[in-house]
Amino acid sequence: MDETVAKTLLRMDPPVFKSNPAADPRKMRRIIAEDAEWSLAVVPLLTNLCLQHIVSNFEAQPMLDDLLPSHKIYVLEKLPPSLPLHVTANLISDEGYWKKCCVQRWGLGDVTEYGNSWKRMFFERHLENIIELFIPDVTDTKVVLDMVPLCKNYVKRLTISQLLPPIRDPQKPEEDDSSDSASDSGNDGPSMDHFDFGVLLDKLIYLEELHLSYGVKGCGMNFDWNLFEFTFRDCESLAKALKSCKTLKVLRIHQSRVDDEKCRLLVNYLLDHPALLELNLSHNLIGDRGARAIGKLLNRSCLHILSVYDNQIRGPGAQALGHALSKNTSLLSLNLRLNRLGDEGGQAIAQALVKNQTLLSLHLGSNQLSEPTAIVLSQALAKNSTLKSINLSCNRLGVDGGKVLEEGMSHNSTVVDCDVRLTYIEQESEVCISQILRSNLSKTCRKHTIEANIK
Repeated sequence: MDETVAKTLLRMDPPVFKSNPAADPRKMRRIIAEDAEWSLAVVPLLTNLCLQHIVSNFEAQPMLDDLLPSHKIYVLEKLPPSLPLHVTANLISDEGYWKKCCVQRWGLGDVTEYGNSWKRMFFERHLENIIELFIPDVTDTKVVLDMVPLCKNYVKRLTISQLLPPIRDPQKPEEDDSSDSASDSGNDGPSMDHFDFGVLLDKLIYLEELHLSYGVKGCGMNFDWNLFEFTFRDCESLAKALKSCKTLKVLRIHQSRVDDEKCRLLVNYLLDHPALLELNLSHNLIGDRGARAIGKLLNRSCLHILSVYDNQIRGPGAQALGHALSKNTSLLSLNLRLNRLGDEGGQAIAQALVKNQTLLSLHLGSNQLSEPTAIVLSQALAKNSTLKSINLSCNRLGVDGGKVLEEGMSHNSTVVDCDVRLTYIEQESEVCISQILRSNLSKTCRKHTIEANIK
């Protein structure tokens, strides 16, 4: 029996034992090449697994302040910039994260314009986009209000380059009965003409600059003046909002067709504003009545810079501004170029320079000025001791006006910049004025050097 079993076992195939693939270097290389998931890496550390879990579940369970500094850096590097703002706004202060958010959305930008803060840049531009795409009676105001708690601590400047009007349905012919019933219902027009800043400005507690343009960008062949209409209702709501914004220092409303009535309304609400330092109402339709209101503002504010260039101010309006300027003690820069002052207005501004002792820069370019203005201005420059820059370009001062201006400049020691291009003065007068300016500049530099050495 034993011999039979032994013979049977001898006739059977020998047993096959599975060998360890790692024991054969050739098989080892083959396994690595064929199995893409095979790795020699060790099991990840438990710390790394926990940090990865925090990153993947950050939206549902945000955790950052309780982490160690090194772990916090790791999490911030891994967090995606697409996280909801209600999660990240008041939790993440790391500039690297907000730089990722800005670059992903707008590409590279100049962060120096935002106080070197990527977070401020993100929230200012994000809020600007919301306002610029706001459509009255279509966009819910809640969209803006929900952003306020998230961005109010970071927004210092808003530059709104467009404000959309409401969508108006095309006029359809209707029967008399239906039209009467519609008018009786009181729902003929939109509730607002553009975005109402009254719901926002008083809540932005650090807002310092507001730049507005009531119009539509890129309208192309769909151009219509109604797209660029700054209505009286817009003006009234904006004026009330500006009065409530006590931190505002710079206000710029340009290319918005602001006329005399709207200018007067704005000024009435800006009188005695506690913080406003710069007002720019350029590229509008302001005339003499609006200029009188601005003159009143000069005497009841602390404005340092006033720009009303490219408007429709004439002699009477300039006289009102000149009267206010003669009493003003805070204004440093006045820009009136591209108006219609004429010699009546030019002489009024020049006479104000005799009494004014604070203005440093004056721009009167392209204002239809001629020799009479040059005469009065020459007398004023001989007595004024604070003005440093004056621009008279694109006026018709003429040969005699140039000589008179040269005479006045010879008695002045503070003006270091005087633009007399395209004023029809002789080249000899222009050269003499340039020499006087260089002399004044060297005197000013020496004075500053002496003062610096004394300090």
